[in-house]
Amino acid sequence: MAKDYFVFSPGRMQRKNNTFYFVDEEGNKKSLPIHQIDSIYVFGTLDMNTEFLHLLNQHNVAMHIFNYYGFYSGSFYPRQQKVSGFTVVHQAEHYLNKEKRLFLAKQFVKSASFHMLRNLRHYKGKEGVQTIIDQILRYQNELDRAETVQEVMGIEGMIRQNYYVAFNMFLSGDFAFDERTKRPPKDPLNALISFGNSLCYTKVLSEIYKTHLDPTISFLHEPSTKRFSLSLDIAEIFKPLIVDPVIFTLINKNQLNVKRDFEYIDEMVILNDMGKKKFLNEWMQKLQTTVRHRQLNRNVSYQYFIRLECYKLIKHFIGDQDYKPLKAWW
Repeated sequence: MAKDYFVFSPGRMQRKNNTFYFVDEEGNKKSLPIHQIDSIYVFGTLDMNTEFLHLLNQHNVAMHIFNYYGFYSGSFYPRQQKVSGFTVVHQAEHYLNKEKRLFLAKQFVKSASFHMLRNLRHYKGKEGVQTIIDQILRYQNELDRAETVQEVMGIEGMIRQNYYVAFNMFLSGDFAFDERTKRPPKDPLNALISFGNSLCYTKVLSEIYKTHLDPTISFLHEPSTKRFSLSLDIAEIFKPLIVDPVIFTLINKNQLNVKRDFEYIDEMVILNDMGKKKFLNEWMQKLQTTVRHRQLNRNVSYQYFIRLECYKLIKHFIGDQDYKPLKAWW
């Protein structure tokens, strides 16, 4: 299976014959196994030329770029290979139709809240966690009565707010936080959530690229310029399923240290390179973990579950099968 390639050190891409190398500032070379790469994540300063971009396009490799602080900046998106006007027209029609859009928005939130509850039930013996579970269940029941996407978003916001409150009940005191802060993250736990969510967003984008879906036409999040909003929709399902368990593992197994693995800049807290590498190691292990799929009757990785979600949406758009979002059974 193709894997992701991460660039942390400043350097440049250099071509020799038919091979590309990453060359760091000291002149050390590392060959780039482009045919084995799914996506490239750039966290350092990387010099490149059009030949390198042509190579990415030739092998259908997306490149996601993050700034110094670890925040997502943008992506190089190869020329789309799988284009289907039929699918895109029907995808757009589901956005324009109020009832169809509302149905999909609710499904994304139902799946997300299911996976949040799944996480919390692992810690229901901790004081206060069961109360949070009960509160989320009450909000979950309100989803069916919601009549607009804005109401759905409001309910989702309350579910997530309660979910984050529970984190302090089972995570190490060093990682306790008062509230979810994004721009900027103000403590180590917020830094972990922001970094993980960015990875999830870009991984979903890479999987959407491999299908006929248009990443700019979304249903829960409002489509707008400068973002692939369908990635945000689908990521709602996978943030509590993949990102949050990675965070819990890193913290509960004492793999992260609030002093050694983070950088504190004024009121902002970010992962340093050592912290990012620890996170990415656990992240990649999680993505490559496999589960026996009940319908396909074969092992499927967490990463491939994202692609399967895209395929289910396509079937829904073209009228083959009503969309049922993933709800982890394992």
